[in-house]
Amino acid sequence: MSHSLPAPAAEALRSQTIEIPSWAFGNAGTRFKVFTLPGGPRDPYEKIADAAQVHRYTGIAPRVSLHIPWDRVEDYDDLARHAADLGVQIGAINSNLFQDDDYRLGSLTHADERIRAKAIAHHRECIDVMRATGSQDLKIWLPDGTNYPGQDSIRARQDRLADSLAQIYAALDADQRLILEYKFFEPYFYTMDIPDWGTSLLHCLALGERALVVLDTGHHAPNTNIEFIVAQLLRQGRLGAFDFNSRFYADDDLMVGAADPFQLFRIMHEIVQAGALSPDSGVSFMLDQCHNIEPKIQGQIRSVLNVQEATAKALLVDVEALGAAQRDGQVLEANEALMDAYHTDVRPMLADLRADQGLDPDPIAAFKASGYVDQVADARVGGAQAGWGA
Repeated sequence: MSHSLPAPAAEALRSQTIEIPSWAFGNAGTRFKVFTLPGGPRDPYEKIADAAQVHRYTGIAPRVSLHIPWDRVEDYDDLARHAADLGVQIGAINSNLFQDDDYRLGSLTHADERIRAKAIAHHRECIDVMRATGSQDLKIWLPDGTNYPGQDSIRARQDRLADSLAQIYAALDADQRLILEYKFFEPYFYTMDIPDWGTSLLHCLALGERALVVLDTGHHAPNTNIEFIVAQLLRQGRLGAFDFNSRFYADDDLMVGAADPFQLFRIMHEIVQAGALSPDSGVSFMLDQCHNIEPKIQGQIRSVLNVQEATAKALLVDVEALGAAQRDGQVLEANEALMDAYHTDVRPMLADLRADQGLDPDPIAAFKASGYVDQVADARVGGAQAGWGA
C-alpha cells in the first residue's frame, strides 16, 4: 500500500472532529481510591482550559461536553465565551440522573409522579444550558432499573419512560436533538430500563426525527458485535453519537483503542463505508472516559490519536478489491483487504498531515514539552480540585 495518504483520505481526516468530556480532566478513581495530581482543574473554566490543550496539539478536538450539575456555573454565556477565547466550543450537554437520593428507585421511570417531574425539570434546565452555550445535543444516559424480579412492573416503567421522554423532547428547540444512550447493566442488575440499542431506538422512533441513539463502546455484553449495531443504526439514520472508550470486563472507561484496537478499526470501517465520517452526517464522535491513574490531558490526547489512527486505516481500505472479493464470494481475499489496511502503520502519514496543518507531528511530545502541566500546578493553588461528581 502507499506510504502517503491518498488525497481523499487526507481531506476526510482534516475535517474529522472528536468531542471530549469535561469530566475526563477531574480526579477519578475506583470505589477504593481516587488519585489526585497537582494542578487539577477546580471548576468548569479550568476544565475547558485543559480540554483546549487537547485541541491545540491534535487539531481535531474543538468541542467539550459538559455534565450538569457537575459543570453548573452562574453565567453560561460567559463560559461559552471563555471556551471560544481558547479556541473550542461547548458540545453536548449531559444530564445527571444517578446522584440524587430521590432517584434510588428510578428517575424518568419512577412510580412517583413527583420524582418523574423533578427529573424532567432537570432536563429543562439542561436545555436552558444548551440555549446559553449554543449546544445542539441533549445527551441522556438513563441509570434507572431494578435489582429483583417483581420489584416493579417492567412494562409500566417503559410506559412512564416514554411519557417522560416525550415531555423532554417537546421542550427542545427546533435545532436541538435528544441523543439517548443505553447500557446493559449497572447500576442495576436485573433490568435496566434502556439496556440495549433496540430499546433506545424504539423510544427514539416514537419521539421523532431529532431523537437518535448514542452508542457507548463500553456498554455492551461481552463479545457483542458492536460494528453490526453501528451498521444497523446507520441504515436507519438514527446513530446520533458515539461515546468512545475501552473495556476489558465491563464499563471500564479506559482509553479508546487500548483494549481492542481492531474493534475500533472495524467500527470506523463501517462509519467510513456508510459516509458517516462527514461532518454533515449528523454523527458526533465523542469520548467518555475517566483517567484514574494516567495524566488527564495526555490521556485524552492519546485517545484522540487512537481514533484518528483507526480512522486513517479505515480510509485506506481498498474498497474496489474488497467489493470484488465480496461479490465473488472470495472469503479470504475479502478479509485480506481489511487486514492489509489494519496492519498499515499510519503514524508517519498522520505526522506528515499534522505538519501540513501547522501542527507538531508528535502531539504528545509537544504537549509535554510545553510546560503546561507545571504551569497549572503552580497556578492552581487553593480551592478544591474537581472530581467525579463535581
